[in-house]
Amino acid sequence: MKKFAVFDMDGLLFDTERLYQSGWAAMAGEFGQELQPDFPGAVCGTSGESMFAVIRKYYPNVDPQAFEAGCVRWVQAYLETHGTPLRPGAREILEYFQANGVRMALASGSHADIVEKNLQRSGFKDFFDAVISGDEVSRGKPEPDIFLLAAQRIGARPEDCYVFEDGVNGARAGTAAGCATIMIPDLVPPTPDLRDECAGIYPSLTEAQKAIESGLL
Repeated sequence: MKKFAVFDMDGLLFDTERLYQSGWAAMAGEFGQELQPDFPGAVCGTSGESMFAVIRKYYPNVDPQAFEAGCVRWVQAYLETHGTPLRPGAREILEYFQANGVRMALASGSHADIVEKNLQRSGFKDFFDAVISGDEVSRGKPEPDIFLLAAQRIGARPEDCYVFEDGVNGARAGTAAGCATIMIPDLVPPTPDLRDECAGIYPSLTEAQKAIESGLL
């Protein structure tokens, strides 16, 4: 078992990607745009300029920063009322790693204040030795920058880290960083290249933990 692990947030630890899809749909209506069905899959897991480029591609007549900000407000309003839903096995794998001395980082493309709110609401903050948001890197996923920074922050070489991701763009970022990338698909299925490049693809964090406990990863 590796002694370092880096986790994505939305869609992996927290069941929030579906909320973001609803938020994007709400923004299309609010901005007077026709809903583009391929947009949710394309934007999933991106951040920063990578996200803005996707918004410009599918909605060229909107201000991408305002479009994203509106979606974030929509999702946060829901979470403030209903709480942050967890993905199956999220708390259990964090507790398992903590008990076994694994140093952990959270690497999310979301803004720092959003990451902080989700960690506080879920009670997950104390699991992580480092927390990196999309505000800290100039290039978002699928570029590897955020995972390279996360490895540095926890004192690890990338090849000594697990990266846990749910999205295609995030998994590509993890493999590009040279980390042992484990994909737990949420809304978007893995592509053929990721099936070859990922260290493992599992239906849940619970199954990934079982593979680690059995020595497969």
